[in-house]
Amino acid sequence: MRSKKRSRVWLAALPLYLFTILFVAGPLIYMVVLSFMSKSDSWGIEAVFTLRNYERIGEPVYRECFVQSLKLAFTTTFLTGLIGYPFGYFMAKLSPSKKRLLLLLIMIPFWTSSLIRLYGWMIILQAKGVLYQTIRFLGFEIKPLKLLYSYPAVVVGMVYALLPFMMLAVYSSVDKMDWNLVEAARDLGASAAKAFWTVTFRLTLPGLLSGVILTFVPSMGLFFIADILGGNKIVLVGSLIQDQLTRGADWPFAAALSVVLMTITTLLLILYRRIANTGELEGIV
Repeated sequence: MRSKKRSRVWLAALPLYLFTILFVAGPLIYMVVLSFMSKSDSWGIEAVFTLRNYERIGEPVYRECFVQSLKLAFTTTFLTGLIGYPFGYFMAKLSPSKKRLLLLLIMIPFWTSSLIRLYGWMIILQAKGVLYQTIRFLGFEIKPLKLLYSYPAVVVGMVYALLPFMMLAVYSSVDKMDWNLVEAARDLGASAAKAFWTVTFRLTLPGLLSGVILTFVPSMGLFFIADILGGNKIVLVGSLIQDQLTRGADWPFAAALSVVLMTITTLLLILYRRIANTGELEGIV
């Protein structure tokens, strides 16, 4: 009987295993193998082992691209956390009807193409756009703004695109929290600030860290935001990979860039799992 049950379970899980092998493990293995091959002199690749693709990543121009991508990712993650945590926290404390309303308002932008929303930001941030006209309407005399095609414009676009993920992650964590623990801390003499830090923040930290992952990892590769709002002045790793796959036609180097980027995000996920572990949380807070 046990052997029959095991065979049934194995057969039920077989499609999942096949899907994982064909569409997850297979492409990843191909990408890693491709990263050690050489670019053909004419077109395509040559099955010649080389470490040159990884050596090129250490060149100043490519190293600066990674540094710039990491800088933008950390800036975006910090700002989304700074805005998203309070929003998710207070949204979880609202009445059910208001929660549903805010969740609807957060989800509505996803019903529209992200490109259309980014072009909307271009209209807002351009020299004499909506933001400039609003400031003039309020009575302030200013020169035409120079926000579009700049680093701040890219940060605004990144925060706007990824903020809902932080909000929803924090909201889910706060909404499931046992508020009796906070009341117990207050009854034992803890101030509101201390109760928040020692109880609320500790219990909602996994949600915050989930939001960090959901914002940091995509911000390393959302190159189309940098292209549209940065005017190709902000080159991210994703932009570099796309350029090597299209105009450069250097697939092995693009694969090497992807492997390094995947390694960075994997290390971040490992760090997240260690911090989110209950035993680690006790040491943090």
